[in-house]
Amino acid sequence: MKNALLSVSDKTGLIPFARALVNAGFRLISTGGTFRALTDAGLPVTAVDEATGFPECFDGRVKTLHPKIHGGILYLRDSESHAKQAGELGVEPIDMVVVNLYPFKQTILKPDCALPEAIENIDIGGPAMLRSAAKNYRFVSVLTDPADYPLVERELAQSGRVCEKTSLLLAAKVFAHTAAYDALIASYLKPLTDLPPFPETYTVTYEKAQDMRYGENPHQAAAFYREILPAPGALTGVKQLHGKELSFNNINDTHGALELLKEYEAPAVVACKHSNPCGVGEADTIQEAYMKAYTSDPVSIFGGIVAANREIDELIAVEISKIFIEIILAPSYTPAALDVLTRKKNIRVLTLDNISVKQPAQAVDIKKVSGGILIQQTDGVILPDKEPVCVTKRKPSEAEIRDLMFAWKIVKYVKSNGIAIGKDGQSLGIGCGQVNRIWAARQAIEHCEEALGAEILQGAALASDAFFPFPDCVEEARKAGITSIIQPGGSLKDKESIEACDKYGIAMLFTEMRHFRH
Repeated sequence: MKNALLSVSDKTGLIPFARALVNAGFRLISTGGTFRALTDAGLPVTAVDEATGFPECFDGRVKTLHPKIHGGILYLRDSESHAKQAGELGVEPIDMVVVNLYPFKQTILKPDCALPEAIENIDIGGPAMLRSAAKNYRFVSVLTDPADYPLVERELAQSGRVCEKTSLLLAAKVFAHTAAYDALIASYLKPLTDLPPFPETYTVTYEKAQDMRYGENPHQAAAFYREILPAPGALTGVKQLHGKELSFNNINDTHGALELLKEYEAPAVVACKHSNPCGVGEADTIQEAYMKAYTSDPVSIFGGIVAANREIDELIAVEISKIFIEIILAPSYTPAALDVLTRKKNIRVLTLDNISVKQPAQAVDIKKVSGGILIQQTDGVILPDKEPVCVTKRKPSEAEIRDLMFAWKIVKYVKSNGIAIGKDGQSLGIGCGQVNRIWAARQAIEHCEEALGAEILQGAALASDAFFPFPDCVEEARKAGITSIIQPGGSLKDKESIEACDKYGIAMLFTEMRHFRH
């Protein structure tokens, strides 16, 4: 008779599967709560302590950590010496292991979970049995996912055994599962220790939120994964109220809009396209903020993402519904606003609690490169610990300082080389992703002239994500009527840019902090 060891926290499908094993000629061996569930269902089952001759002990911390269990799983059936030794030691073969682990994730997600409770929900015997069985997959079938029960049932019904190809697949799933389990434990414990942020080996685990229809392009397969312990205000916390399924590009672009939105405390709206901001508005009311964001670039906002940090009412919803918007994201909507928006079939309506909460200080940014990954701390600051330094003869006015800081927040989220121009809480022009800075400056100015007219640039503020290598950007700013500039400084030719500003009466601040975004 074949032996199957069952010890599961998730008892989904347990009884029908166990009954199928009995019908296929298996003797059931089990522990604790699984033993009681099988017994209550009227199934014949042998307790682990009866099989090993050794009692469970230490409040159940030790149940299956025994040579008769691991020997029965691990010995090679085609080895004469192993078979002989098993006979001498009284070790019976265990031909199937059905185990899923203590609910560590569910435990730590509870708001009142304390460290001792988390520790007690770290499974030891379960991973050991799973890994043992997976290592010996040629002779032992191992299941950790109830979704695989039907596959094994079918094969047992058809041939009385699980084929080696299926056993290898199940073994691979086990190692992926135990690796994720251990990575989650390490992620939970790490903030409680003095471990460095970038250790010698870097292991993280995510769980699938959804399969995507495709990636950036239709020929690319894709999926969306989320952190198991997400921070408040994270994009993975959005709830979709209306519209078709989010795409890869939808999620990526919404992330760009959301992170810029978090920089503003006053009512603000960010319009985003291809992860770059194309219109930003900040005002006393969210209605005014939306109109500022829209009018700054009514062409690029078409088919884009709109994110707001205040409730959307009917007035804004009516304005939004006049054009094609892929996504609207806000903390809440009035019933009248939802009624207006949901009349449009193709718009996705998203809501997010804690929409203004920034990422935690320990958050990291991960970029994939061929053969590896780059990991860095997220760019979570807007300025260093000191105020920007005025390096020109003319100092900016209070109004200019407000405009400079408004534009500086925008340019932080513009792909480099990036330039942002702003005035009175409105983005006037954004130049993004250019291979040189003068092109980015010209692009920003030209976009403003096309959308709003050249006159509005008089007295505007310009922000650059990195230093000016030459004074040519100052020359372009002067020709457009821009009167104040904010940039990191640090170029060998800073003096030339400062002299050009002094020549034209432009005020310029150095932040001594850049915001490259590649």
